[in-house]
Amino acid sequence: MAKDSKKENIQRIRITLKAFDHTIIDKAVDTIIQTAERTGAIIAGPIPLPTKIKKFTINRSTFISKDAREQFEMRIHKRLIDLRETTSATIEALTNLSLPAGVDIEIKML
Repeated sequence: MAKDSKKENIQRIRITLKAFDHTIIDKAVDTIIQTAERTGAIIAGPIPLPTKIKKFTINRSTFISKDAREQFEMRIHKRLIDLRETTSATIEALTNLSLPAGVDIEIKML
């Protein structure tokens, strides 16, 4: 019984990062991990999630020639970081953190 209540009191944070460029997302992950290590949180990750590829096919010509097509793609890279045993200093450091432009961050409290 005592172990179950102790597990429930542990605060966990799940951070999901999305970006179109993998180098930018890796820099953002490094800065998040460094700040979390400075505050004493236990880090699980970064876990690279599958890259989502969106393909768009368009006609090259405006009128004739259906055979002439061009294909474009957008690659969306994702990373997942879990932080355990976080403190208020960890949360404050993460909110004051400046990440590179082009990185979408989603933070969930578990």
